Amino acid sequence: MLYAADLACLKGDRLLFRGLSLQVAPGAMLRIAGPNGFGKTSLLRILCGLAHPEAGEIRWNGRPITGDRESFHRTLLYLGHAPALNDLLTPLENLRFACAAAGDDVDEDACVDALVRIGLADQLDLPARVLSQGQRRRVGLARLFLGIRRSLWVLDEPFTALDAAAVADLATTLSDHCAAGGVVILTTHQDAPFAVPPTVLDLSEVAA
Repeated sequence: MLYAADLACLKGDRLLFRGLSLQVAPGAMLRIAGPNGFGKTSLLRILCGLAHPEAGEIRWNGRPITGDRESFHRTLLYLGHAPALNDLLTPLENLRFACAAAGDDVDEDACVDALVRIGLADQLDLPARVLSQGQRRRVGLARLFLGIRRSLWVLDEPFTALDAAAVADLATTLSDHCAAGGVVILTTHQDAPFAVPPTVLDLSEVAA
């Protein structure tokens, strides 16, 4: 379970939100909603331990995430809005490197299958620098199709630049992860055909 209490977020000299508390149990999906500029991405980064809240505490399975970051990050798969790719490497090379860097043992055939599934069959051997923004985004999303055993998935706008078939496939993957006892926290501006509608946390209701 992910639990957060009385979080506050300061960006520059602006307090985005305060008094924010949440808990997400195994098998649940939480959608972070709200207008642009209200701190959706900032909240995701705080929940992942990639940024510090101005106030408040976050616990994973009852333990503060600051107490054992390495252990917490082994349970976490975070995909930010901007894909982290090496422009000189191909999508396949980038995906294999990302998995290896995270300590996930995934073979090349599985990576190829994931990239094909996400719609990059014709770009497998191209350098990432020639890919469109949507294609670059798909390289990172392919990790979700690899059966990675990380229980907490935190995703920033995962459906951006995907066609309807890819949106449906990804929504099924996220729903299946929750059905298996995983946790999904995401932001999205798009409707997606989830098996069970996610719980929604609207940041406009806790804006400072």
